[in-house]
Order: sequence, then C-alpha cells, then structure tokens
Amino acid sequence: MTEQATKIHCDPAKKHDFVLIFDVTDGNPNGDPDAGNLPRTDPETMEGLVTDVALKRKVRNFVEVASEDHAYPERLKIFIEHHGVLNDQIRRAYTEQGMEVGTRVEKVVTDAAVTANLREFSEALPGAFKFTDVPEDSDVQPKLSYSGELTDPEFKAEIDNLDESLNAKTKKLLSDLKKESDKAGKPKKGRDDVEKARRWMCENFFDVRMFGAVMSTGLNAGQVRGPLQLTFSRSVNPIIPQDLAITRMAVTDEKDRDKLQTIGRKTLIPYGLYVGRGFFSAHAARQTGVTAEDLELFWDALLYMWDFDRSASRGTMSPRGIYVFTHEKKYGNAPVHELFDRIKPSLNDPDTSPRRFSDYTVSVEEEGLPEGVALTRILG
Repeated sequence: MTEQATKIHCDPAKKHDFVLIFDVTDGNPNGDPDAGNLPRTDPETMEGLVTDVALKRKVRNFVEVASEDHAYPERLKIFIEHHGVLNDQIRRAYTEQGMEVGTRVEKVVTDAAVTANLREFSEALPGAFKFTDVPEDSDVQPKLSYSGELTDPEFKAEIDNLDESLNAKTKKLLSDLKKESDKAGKPKKGRDDVEKARRWMCENFFDVRMFGAVMSTGLNAGQVRGPLQLTFSRSVNPIIPQDLAITRMAVTDEKDRDKLQTIGRKTLIPYGLYVGRGFFSAHAARQTGVTAEDLELFWDALLYMWDFDRSASRGTMSPRGIYVFTHEKKYGNAPVHELFDRIKPSLNDPDTSPRRFSDYTVSVEEEGLPEGVALTRILG
C-alpha cells in the first residue's frame, strides 16, 4: 500500500461522505441557459443552486493540468474533454488494444496503373490499408485490404498527406474500400471485447474511474457506475440574481461603425455561500480500480480547482470547508444525513444581507461521532 493510502480519507477501500462549502462574491457561479444565463435558483425559496456537472467540470480541468507533473500521467486522461468527441475516446480503447473497430474489406486490384502506383508507394499507405503484391507473371492478382478503423476526418487527412503520391484511380480505390466498410457497419462485439474495453477506459481515464460514464454510444465499452457522486450545491440563504447592463466602446459589425457604443449584459449575485455533498462507494471503487492517489488528487482538486477556473463572470469563488466522514465498514457505520447534520453554516446576524464569509459561522460537531466513523477536516 502506498504512503498516501495511510491517510484514512484517501483509502479507496473505505466509504467516505463529505461536505463541500464554497462561496462566490460578485459573480455567477453557475448560469442557467434557459434563464438568460442568470445564476440558478430554487424558484420557491430563491436559494442558489450549482449543479454537480459544474463542479465535475472544475475537477476535470484541474486533473488535466495536474497530470502534467503526476507520477502516473497515463492514468489521468479525461474522457469528457472540452469540445471532445466521446465516441473517439471510446474508440481508443479498441485501437490501443488492437481490437477491430470496423469491418475489414478487400478488393482485387485489376488496373495496371493502380497496381504500379501501389507498388511504388505501398509503404506510405495509411496503416489501415494493406497492399498484398504478387509477382508480375503470377496467375493471382494483387489485393488491397482495409481494416475499417479510420474515421472520415482521419481518412481525409491520410489521403491529403499522400496527395502527390497517389493517382486519381488509386485514391478512388481507397475511397471505395472505405465506403464499403462503412456501409457494412461495425463488427459485432462479444461480451469479452466490451469488458476489455471497459477495463481499459477505467484504467486510463480519471473521470471514468471516479465519476462513471455511459460508453455504449458508438463502439461499445459498456457502462460504468462511478464510486464518487456529487449533489447539487445549495446556498445557505436566498440569493438575488442581478442582470447588469455594460457598455462596449467597440462594435461587432461594420454596419454599426457609426454607433458610439454597444450594450452587453452581465449576471451575478453579490454574495452566496453554498453547501454541496458527496459520496464515495468503496464497492464501486473496487470495480473501477480507484487508487489512494486518485482520491488524494480529488481532494486536492476540491481545494485548488477554483484557481484554475477564474473568469470575470464568475467573480471570486473560493473553497471554505471540506469535511470528510470516513466509515470503517464499506456500507457505512452511521446514516449519512446524521453525519451531514453535524456541519452547520449559519448567518451571524439573520437581519443583515451577507456579503462576505466572515458574516457566517460554520459549526462542526466533532464530539460523539458514531463508532467506526472518523472526521477529516481538509479545510475549515
């Protein structure tokens, strides 16, 4: 067991439940696109909301940066990347392990000019194509086969790289093979292939290993139920979203050149203290292969991810408390809600409008914890 695993809150073989407290000053912690990007609120109570997805995005961004200096960067790939294509990520599980990702097709080369062209440049062909040559006096004709593994953009890029080497007829033959393979569809995958791909995804992608993922949208890599789950975060007190007008001295289009200025919008709340909760399952962690290093990195993310996600629209967002309850038993030593009730943020003066963290007091009831439960205060 690694040195990190000696820290009780980093032990993946134990159940952990945690409370995250963070605040925002003069910013928008999580805009709602269905409401003009105003900060999300509960319409009945006007308490602010931040989605679990927003927090996971910050974690992913932090891990992506932290992986550059990590001892095992190959295990910290991110499945849900900014502007990434999920099916391309799933496909890597097959190509990296040499499993078929497309239907293999083959054609006999009957045109002498194409045969000569392929003989001259066969070594430069994309790896997905294989030219099987024969002696010129043979009764057997040469063949060109295609594995079916290239996406349309990859195929175009490969052909463009060989633009001066291949004649038009050879390019057409390559294109016909590609179309024939695409038309045939993807080969059927057995349960063993899917499980092998699922394991590879868990081993290589941090967010799959921790949060889980549905990976059956293209090539099938199964589904993973992540051991780490987050709730929506909710503000301690009601918030008042504001929509402010701003002016810009530049214009967007030439037709607006004569205008002195244009109007934009900014949405924010003056201040909000939010509480989120999370759960880590030792049973699910064993299935996805979570290590002590993974958990250590996740706690680091909750502490430092805010500094990697700065923007003028978000104002100042800061972590204010991270409290981890660790159970001896894998299924828990106490009901989770009773543990969470021990963390109580409250406004010092209920008659004032909070504008800073010092307007609150966070009480932590550490005495009399249930037997088999330990509390780690990472922050707060």
